[in-house]
Amino acid sequence: MKRFLSSILILGALLAITSCNDEETFSLSRADKLTFSTDTVSLDTLFSTTSSSTYQFWVYNLNRSGLRLANIRLAHGNQTGFRVNVNGTPLNGNNGFQASDMPIYHGDSLRVYVEATAPTTGATAPQAFTEDLVFTLESGVEQRVKLRAWAWDATHFNLLDVRHDTVIDSPSRPIVISKGIKVNEGATLTVKAGTTIYFNHSAGVDVFGRLVLVGEAGKEVLMRGSRLDKMFDYLPYDRVSGQWQGLHFHSSSYQNQLNYTDIHGCFDGIVCDSSDVSREKLRLEQVTVHNCQGDGVRLTNSKAILVNTQLTNTLGNCLVVDGGDVALNACTLAQFYPFDSNRGTALHIAAKHSLVNLMVRNSIVTGYANEQVEVSLSRLSTLAYRFAHCLLRASKTQSADSVNYTNVIYEVPTDTVSMGAKLFLKVDGNRQDYDFHLSKQAFAIGKADKTMVPSIDRDGKRRNTVPDLGAYAHH
Repeated sequence: MKRFLSSILILGALLAITSCNDEETFSLSRADKLTFSTDTVSLDTLFSTTSSSTYQFWVYNLNRSGLRLANIRLAHGNQTGFRVNVNGTPLNGNNGFQASDMPIYHGDSLRVYVEATAPTTGATAPQAFTEDLVFTLESGVEQRVKLRAWAWDATHFNLLDVRHDTVIDSPSRPIVISKGIKVNEGATLTVKAGTTIYFNHSAGVDVFGRLVLVGEAGKEVLMRGSRLDKMFDYLPYDRVSGQWQGLHFHSSSYQNQLNYTDIHGCFDGIVCDSSDVSREKLRLEQVTVHNCQGDGVRLTNSKAILVNTQLTNTLGNCLVVDGGDVALNACTLAQFYPFDSNRGTALHIAAKHSLVNLMVRNSIVTGYANEQVEVSLSRLSTLAYRFAHCLLRASKTQSADSVNYTNVIYEVPTDTVSMGAKLFLKVDGNRQDYDFHLSKQAFAIGKADKTMVPSIDRDGKRRNTVPDLGAYAHH
């Protein structure tokens, strides 16, 4: 009986709504107009021939009577690359890129979806392309919402398969990689200064041969995700981790060199597979690896040298050293990955492979948590690592370990003025906006060993006579 009564009530409500709609009067007054949630829909910048995300806006009837849309159309049909769907009705070739006789009852609304595919412009800089979405009421009133985006011509590769020595030199034209770059054994890929390579979500760089990135101060090589739009108004996708797959140096790969390079927004930033420790596998000089959804740099039984390098903000560890022969000088390892208490440490020294040597000089190792140096070594390897003239956010070691730590400053977690996040100019987790240059109150200023520190810093600027710890000199 209760179920029957409920059904009657629902049916009655539906009939009432239908009755109200049947009794709706539609205004022909030119004074009655539509209201829009925006007058312009901006779709940000798109690479030529690529499609945008879907944007939306609302059309409201705030009048006391219904309004009938005689016509909704794209002013230039299909000539500008925009696609529109009005309340489930696509404006396409089947209907002449328009919809007709669409009512909006008083107090009701329509949702409009907008996408675009960017045209090729022939220009170096991004070029605007626009369209008007025209709403014509039964009264003859015409209202418009402007659709706007920017097209940026790019060189597109699906899978770039490097079988012979190859040079990429493209400072004025972006390169977009859909499925990845593979550098085959015996081949060298060289990327020249000022080149930016954008990677789709499933794309990364697999190196079986050799990779050389020859950036310069002020003309860096940049590797990042391909999304140019925003997750939120305040958060571009370029600040979001996990946008592409990063760099993977396989066992057959040696003599890789990265200079003045910025790698950010990927899963694992750089991964080195186990190799012959007597041969140099990787050298990083003036390099940034930032905001990774995995590890920043993971070195497995490899010989690697890192100088003036910033490894920051990773869901995993900023740097993993699992065996091998590794040297760091004037590096900043800072673990301020936001919104996840399960984030790893700034430095993890693992024990799966034998550690020949790990030397860390003039470096900063810090982060949110109190323990940012994690050491998991067998007794035979405990003498193979050393920190000298470093600032560490870690518990002060016992006397048995003191041989591994010389002239080390241990951060005081309660110091919220000159240590931890306050070492740096900006640590804004909410907006994922960071600047790891030293702040004026940073405890790391003037603490480096001037006999061993590099003469320049991460930016290529000369260090002070009394040099600072970390990748950046304070000026």
